[in-house]
Amino acid sequence: MSILKVEHLSKKIGKKEILKDVNFEVNEGEILAFIGPNGAGKTTTIKCILGLQKMNAGNVFINGYDIKKDFVKAISKVGAIVEAPDVYLYLTGYENLKMQASYYDDIKEEELTRVIKLVGLQNRIHDKVSKYSLGMRQRLGIAISLLNFPNLLILDEPTNGLDPEGIKEMRELLVNLAKNGVGILISSHNLSELESFCNKVCIIRAGEIIADEEINKIKNISENKYIIKVNKTNKIKDKDLKVIDDHYIEVIKDEEGIAKVIKELVNNNINIYEVKKETLSLEDAFINIAGGNKID
Repeated sequence: MSILKVEHLSKKIGKKEILKDVNFEVNEGEILAFIGPNGAGKTTTIKCILGLQKMNAGNVFINGYDIKKDFVKAISKVGAIVEAPDVYLYLTGYENLKMQASYYDDIKEEELTRVIKLVGLQNRIHDKVSKYSLGMRQRLGIAISLLNFPNLLILDEPTNGLDPEGIKEMRELLVNLAKNGVGILISSHNLSELESFCNKVCIIRAGEIIADEEINKIKNISENKYIIKVNKTNKIKDKDLKVIDDHYIEVIKDEEGIAKVIKELVNNNINIYEVKKETLSLEDAFINIAGGNKID
C-alpha cells in the first residue's frame, strides 16, 4: 500500500527550475534510498513533501491525504529529520522529548520510555544536550520523530556523526520499523551503508528523477560480466574469454552465451569451480546512471 506518493512535483526559485516533474512513491514497509549529487534537489523535495516549502506544481499524498487540502491529516503520521535535529541545547534530552510530546494529543510517559530505549539513550537522556556528541543528537532527533507512531519516516542524513556501532544500531532500528509497516524515505551520501538495508533507490540529478527501481535491479543495470574460476587458464585461447590469472577468467556474455562458454570449457577438460555474475556497488551504479557525477 502506498504511504507517500509524489506526482509531477515542480519547484522554481525565481527563474531557476529546482525540481522538474518529480514522481516517486514509498510503500508500506519499504526503505527508499533517495540519492543524488549535492544540489540535485533532494532536500528541496523533502521540504516540499513536508510542507516546509511551497511547490509550484504537482501533488503530494501521504496516507491518501493531499497535503494541499488536508495538511494536518496528511502530516499527522509523519516523523522527520531534515538537515539536523531541531533540539534545544540548554535542555536535557528528556526535557526536549517532553516538550515535543506536548505538541501531540495523549503521549504518555511510557511512550517516552519506548523511544528512548529504541534509540539507545537510556544512560544519557537526563544530560543536557549541549554535552551530547553529534551522533547522540541524531539519536535524540530520531526519538522525537518516532513520538507520534509515524507510518512514514523521512530522514535527511540520519547517520551523520554516528560511529560504526551507532550506524549499525540505526540500521537495525530502521529495518525493524520497516518490518512493522513503516515506510521510510532516507537521503544520505553514505551509499555503502544505504546499500546494506534499503530495498529501493530513487536517483535525482539536476532536479529530475533519472532512476526509480528496486536496489538489486539498479545494481544490475550493467553489462553481463561473469567471473569464472577454473583449474587452469593456460590452454584458453578464445578471444572472448579474458584471462585474469592462473585460475580466473572474465566473460561478457548474456545467459545463453555464458551457457555455451561453460559447455566449451567442460568439453576442453577444464574444471569449473565457480561462476559468478558481477554486480555493481550502489555507488558504481549511481556513477554509471548519473553520468559520472560523484556524490561529494
